[in-house]
Amino acid sequence: MKCPHCGQSLGERLCPSCGWAILKESVFCHRCGSRLEYLTPDSPSAEEESVDFSKRILCSDGTCIGVIDEKGICKVCGKPYIAEAE
Repeated sequence: MKCPHCGQSLGERLCPSCGWAILKESVFCHRCGSRLEYLTPDSPSAEEESVDFSKRILCSDGTCIGVIDEKGICKVCGKPYIAEAE
């Protein structure tokens, strides 16, 4: 697929359900609507990454939906984690 404005190649792949050519980064096929898996070259596959959701730490900002990373910073808003006083 090529950009209709500049002509640059956007990259494509085939939908595993219907075989239609779609953008490489697509999450859904725009022809049949099937949900597609998208992995970047540096992202681990499903077998490599097992997420334990019970051990994640949610952002201490009451309005943010982010999760705290290994450095203690929220992945969404960038604020540092502040533990609640018990």
